[in-house]
Amino acid sequence: MLETITAHCPYCGEAFETMVDCSAGSHRYVEDCQICCQPIEFHVEVDMDGELAGVSFLRDDD
Repeated sequence: MLETITAHCPYCGEAFETMVDCSAGSHRYVEDCQICCQPIEFHVEVDMDGELAGVSFLRDDD
């Protein structure tokens, strides 16, 4: 199940919309910022019911 979220870039601070896949369970992946093209590490948390519980956005160099 794909869900649209608003991401906040940890590099430039801009917000942009993107999709996360909740069917994969809790996971991490890297996606480039749509504004400044820097790599953002997404940490996706999915609860026991398969619902999105939260997403955090980290710099790839942290």
